[in-house]
Amino acid sequence: MTGACHSILSGHEGEISKVTFNPQGSRILTASSDKTGRIWETESGDCLQVLEGHTDEIFSCAFNYEGDTIITGSKDNTCRIW
Repeated sequence: MTGACHSILSGHEGEISKVTFNPQGSRILTASSDKTGRIWETESGDCLQVLEGHTDEIFSCAFNYEGDTIITGSKDNTCRIW
């Protein structure tokens, strides 16, 4: 680590409430008040996928231990498994 910024992850239209790495460290998952989750490539900072479907702010998200399944929790009173 050099202390320099490695990447800027841009794309959400609302504040980001949660950020987490997958177990392998190759992906980043973000949750936002814009009602979406996003999956990012760690090295490049590219957005790989937008998770859409919640009808209110997503305030929680996590990868499972294998890194191949995601859960999001929203103020729409639902959790979604992706």
